[in-house]
Formats: sequence, structure tokens, C-alpha cells
Amino acid sequence: MPGGATTAAARTAPSRGGPRSMSEGLRSRLDSPLVSYYLVLGSTMALTIVGLVMVLSSSSIEALRLHGNSFSVFTRQVLFAALAVPLVVLAVKMPVSAWKAVSWPLLVSAVLGLLLVLTPLGKGVHGNRNWLEIAGMRLQPSEFAKLALVIWAATVLARKRKLLEQTVHVVVPVVFPVAMLLVGLVLLGHDLGTAMVLMALAAALLWVAGTPARLFLGGLALAVTATGIALASPNKTRLARIEVWLSRACEDMSNYHSTCWQSVHAKWALASGGWWGVGLGGSREKWSYLPEAHNDFIFAIIGEELGLTGTLVVLVLFAVLGVGLLRVVARSRDPFVKIATGGVLAWVLGQAIINIGAVLGLLPVIGVPLPLVSSGGSALVTTLVALGMVIGFARREPGVPEALAARVGVVRRSLAVLPGRRPANRRTGGTR
Repeated sequence: MPGGATTAAARTAPSRGGPRSMSEGLRSRLDSPLVSYYLVLGSTMALTIVGLVMVLSSSSIEALRLHGNSFSVFTRQVLFAALAVPLVVLAVKMPVSAWKAVSWPLLVSAVLGLLLVLTPLGKGVHGNRNWLEIAGMRLQPSEFAKLALVIWAATVLARKRKLLEQTVHVVVPVVFPVAMLLVGLVLLGHDLGTAMVLMALAAALLWVAGTPARLFLGGLALAVTATGIALASPNKTRLARIEVWLSRACEDMSNYHSTCWQSVHAKWALASGGWWGVGLGGSREKWSYLPEAHNDFIFAIIGEELGLTGTLVVLVLFAVLGVGLLRVVARSRDPFVKIATGGVLAWVLGQAIINIGAVLGLLPVIGVPLPLVSSGGSALVTTLVALGMVIGFARREPGVPEALAARVGVVRRSLAVLPGRRPANRRTGGTR
């Protein structure tokens, strides 16, 4: 019957709002040019807010004991975050040509800063001489060296991309002398963690630039040599941490050897947090049991206070940031944008993996903070500026400026019809 045929056709036809239309809508949203922009911007803002909250919680007890003010560490972190805001806005608006123009000044400034660390202006903390103290404020030039290396190497490699099949153009000047000079100056301050991040960063920049895989064998040999020199330094604590990690001595939760102290208490913090945590501000380990609770081991405090759920949220945010950065690399046609974004990706996610792996006991403790989350003004500012640069790249992807302008127009039209607003006179353009 005709009616029956119609009914059957209606049954087989996809209904509006059904699974197929939902999947197509999701696919169209993921294909939007705005996705990369929102992924990087949203995850950066979320991680920064989580970091400020957790710095306040994890540092309050130790700050009260050392400075008589529970908010001293948090206040300093907020001040650096506020300082970063105009720099991030500037980084978002800077065109690619401007980044290329400042690449050499940034590199020279980074080298001079690392040299000043070796003078009486330099300050050491826990065996690492890695800070400058000027007018009562401590700065960490090695953090600025990461940003300088990303921008400078991206500029050079983008210009030489057609010559990277030749070994000499790979080695000179990116690997030698620049990368080796930066790593060497950091190692003179006995900071193995930052030196390893710089080596990984240089390798990532070369990889994204399209360097042949065979040339990485020489780079690996140089990295192993530099690591061996660092381990042979007078700082025996670093070597002891790696030895106990290799021997799995710290897996015994009752091992109170000084080298295992941080690892054991970090695991206790994570274990006591359970699924939902003991509550924000309720950590027991931050009462001087876990050293560097607001810095290198802040992930353990997140696990203790916010539980497994809180740690998973942080991991998801870093994963979202990584997806956004990868999209920028994949969608951009500008070699400089690809290489610089790949370097920022290796810097931020690589450092996060090293930090979280050390807290979980999967990697040795080498003193690398968690990007955007751990306390540290220099690290926060430079990381935010680097991500601001990538946000600027994402804003210039094809179709993004038009899509943002359209959304702004929709918001303005929506505000124009709110109750209490007088409609514009179509004839005169004014109000009635």
C-alpha cells in the first residue's frame, strides 16, 4: 500500500538529530579552522588557573614557615602571571616576520644571561647554579634560553630547509655551536634537567624541519657524551638519584634513604589521595614532608588533594594542548611556523612527561618543573609567551580571521536585541 511504503521509507530515513547527523555535526565542528585556536588557548588558560590554585595550596605552609606569610609564594606567582598577560597579547599579535627579526637579539640575550649566572650575580639552589638575583628578584636565564632556541633555530632551519640533506648544514650552526653552547653553559651550573630539555628541544626542531634520520645518530652520541660529563660533575646527588632509580631501591615505600625521600613521599601523597582526594588544601605531605611540593612535586599534591580525578584532568589538559599544537604544525604551510610550533610542543609536553614520570617513579628525579603548573616566575612567563606565539599562528590559519569576525558580529547583534536597548533607526542610523 502507498501508506505502508511511506511508513517504511520514514522508518529507514535518518531522522533529524539522529546518530548520523550528530556524527556529521561533530565532524564539521572538528574540521572548523577555529579548533586549533580554541584548543591551545583554552588548555593554556585552564592549566595556568590550575597552577595558580595549586601553588597557593601547596606552598602555604612552607611559605608561612620561611617568610611568615602564607601567600608569599602565591603572590609572586600571580605577579609573574600578570606580567605575562601583556607579553602574551604582544606575542599573539606579532607577525612571523617580527619573530624572525628578534631571533638573533633573543639568542644573544640568552647567552649573556647564562654567562652572568656563572658570575657572582648567580645564585645556586640545591646544587644547581641556575638563577640571577637582581634587585631582590630571582630570574632563571635557562628558561629564556628555551624560547630563544626555538625562535632562532626555527628562523635558521626554515631558511636552510632545502640544504638539510647535507650534514654540514644540519650541524652548523644549529647543533654546533649554538645548541652545544647553551647546553654547555647550563651544565656548568650543574642543571642536568634543563640541559636534557634543551637537547630534546634541539632534536625536535631538527626533526620537524625534515632532517634525515641518519643524522640523529651523531646527535645522540653528543647527547650521551654531555650527559656523561654532567654525571661526572662534583654534584653527587644527581648521580645518586639515577643510581637508586636504576636499582629500583625507591620502590620500597619504607625506604627512608635521603635519595629516596622525595620519591617515597610523592607516592604516599598519590596513594592517600585515592579517587577524589582529601580535599583542596588538605594535603599532609606539604607540611614539610615533601620537599619542593609547590615546584617539582606539585603533581603529587594534586593527586593527594584532588585525587586520581584531579591528576587525570591535568593529563587531559596537556593532551588537549598537544593536539592543538599538532594541528597547528599539520595545517600550516609556513616552515617557520611548523618548526617553531613543533619546538614548543616538544618543550612543553616533553617537560611535562619528565616531571610526571619522576613523580610516579617511572623516571629519575632530575629537577624539572611541570609547565604552567609548578611555581616559578621565569618558567611561567616564557612558557606563556611561547604558547602565545603559537596562538598567534593559529589565529592566522586560513579561515580563522573570518570565522572570529563572524562570531564577534553574532555577539554584537545578540547584545543589540537585549531588553532595555533601543533599536537603531534604519533611516538615520541613530536611535529613536
